[in-house]
Amino acid sequence: MSTKVEATIEDLYKLPDNGKAEIVDGELVLMSPTGFLPNYAAGEIFASLREYGRRTRRGYAMTDNIGFAVDLPNRQSFSPDASFYTGQPTGGHFPQGAPVFAVEVRSENDYGTRVEQKIADKIRDYFAAGALVVWDVDVLRKEVIRVYRFDNPDHPTIYGRGEIAEAEPAVPGWTMPVDDLFL
Repeated sequence: MSTKVEATIEDLYKLPDNGKAEIVDGELVLMSPTGFLPNYAAGEIFASLREYGRRTRRGYAMTDNIGFAVDLPNRQSFSPDASFYTGQPTGGHFPQGAPVFAVEVRSENDYGTRVEQKIADKIRDYFAAGALVVWDVDVLRKEVIRVYRFDNPDHPTIYGRGEIAEAEPAVPGWTMPVDDLFL
């Protein structure tokens, strides 16, 4: 009989080659690199959030690969594609708790019934950890941003091309044209 050792936050710090992973159900879940358009979209969101953070001094825009340490029954970390964090800087350590705003940009393999359930579970986890708004960004197929809010998580607001998306109440007054996510 073997005993399964649960992954820890310390294991995330030791990932080789700056790998990206999250801890879900006690296991390290490695995250694949993404393609051009999803990465471009995440970068545009980050750049817009960075400008907002600098202008308002309300928080910090974070890029892909930051780890947020959380203490949920089934999850110990998040690594969103972009996010906005309003807590105190933590130097070289992972911030404790979820960002107020998290962005998940879908990659090529982020479609299908099983994946949809994983995305829904992750959004619920974000809210359980304290996030206020989560964006599910689909630039590859439907070309929409689904905006989920902690107070109505089953009914996202959907923004498409030609519209202006927002992240109220997590990032007050910040908006972003959906068209900015495309070339």
